[in-house]
Amino acid sequence: MREPLIDAGRVEAILKDCLYDNIEIPDEALLTEAFLPPEHVKVEGVVHHYVFNPVKLGEHKEEIAEFLKNLPINFRPAAAGGGGGWSFLEAAADKDGNMWGEHFNIEQLLCLGIGAGLAQWLMPREYWSALPGGMPYVAVLV
Repeated sequence: MREPLIDAGRVEAILKDCLYDNIEIPDEALLTEAFLPPEHVKVEGVVHHYVFNPVKLGEHKEEIAEFLKNLPINFRPAAAGGGGGWSFLEAAADKDGNMWGEHFNIEQLLCLGIGAGLAQWLMPREYWSALPGGMPYVAVLV
């Protein structure tokens, strides 16, 4: 197999760059607008909640889009020849079938994509338990 088309280390570096610095939220229950910067993008992942700086997301948007485009075609919109969305669990491999990262890397990439407006969860969290593996389905919009 060839090298993966998605670089897990780079995804993690982009995530860290896009997070707000020096925000301390003492408890997940306190993740409310009152504790967040006025300009922010909040994304709930499978395990983690992220608060992104929208300026930083914009700076990395093209690179995030390129990584998302390298996921299997089933994640892409039906109008683009894709399947309209697929399970989080299927995002462990790139479009060539190469494993590129761990589940936490998948969450990082998908949450960056959602924060940048390039992806979306297809169902609200309260329905995820009814899906295969209890994992959400996601659509890549680019």
